[in-house]
Amino acid sequence: MNITRFAPSPTGRLHLGHAYSAVLGRDRGEKFRLRIEDLDPTRCQPEYVDGIYEDLRWLGVDWDGKVLVQSERAAEYQAALERLRERGLVYPCFCTRADIAAALEAPHGPAGAHYPGTCRGLADDPERRAAQPHSWRLDAAKALDLAGLPSWTEDDGREFASACEDFDDAILARKDAPAAYHLACVVDDAASGVTTVVRAADLRSSTPIQRLLQELLGLPEPKYLHHSLVTHADGRRLAKRDLAPTLAAMREVGVDGRALARDLLAGKLPLGFAFADA
Repeated sequence: MNITRFAPSPTGRLHLGHAYSAVLGRDRGEKFRLRIEDLDPTRCQPEYVDGIYEDLRWLGVDWDGKVLVQSERAAEYQAALERLRERGLVYPCFCTRADIAAALEAPHGPAGAHYPGTCRGLADDPERRAAQPHSWRLDAAKALDLAGLPSWTEDDGREFASACEDFDDAILARKDAPAAYHLACVVDDAASGVTTVVRAADLRSSTPIQRLLQELLGLPEPKYLHHSLVTHADGRRLAKRDLAPTLAAMREVGVDGRALARDLLAGKLPLGFAFADA
């Protein structure tokens, strides 16, 4: 059985790109799960959760089973993080964004935008951890030594291999949240039995680190369908922060949601929009 999912963040109203991902995921899945990725306490709002439900119902997109809400799953993320910590694969990081930027800009700082490893070699200090906010980072070098470079298969049968430069000491648990995107994503996909991850092509770059975490945690390997992006006709990306036209606005002017969903599956977009690969 093919199980897919739609996993929006309630940080604004859904736009046409979200609609395409949702209807494509629903079409490809014999079972279709809905997940609310609400781990960012500064940006996620309850009214946007309600908006997600409204927009999906307008499109005629239903889901199977209970909605998975990430803010209710701190214990599951903590258990996964503890498994990695017991194997010495994560370390606490006390750096602020300003600290990291300064290290990268230093004359003898590391090249590129990767985390410079400031806290990687610190001895564990439980008292400091208790007193000072910190995140938890994956020690990518140790993880790759243990699991090797991961690969994955796209839904169309294409095989992708990762390279060392695809990896950074990614944050797995934030200072203000029980988990960050990559850890929560793989834990929740496994919990929901997802067999095909349907998402936009701009998220393909997230796949290497997520495949690595699946290997480290012994989680099932899904297939991936990274679909084309929906953009403005001039190629500009749709983004909540840029006030992209929302599904709610389309509904208010009389657009038929179910007809829109059928058009999206047929590869037809409203006037003023286009498909583009990331």
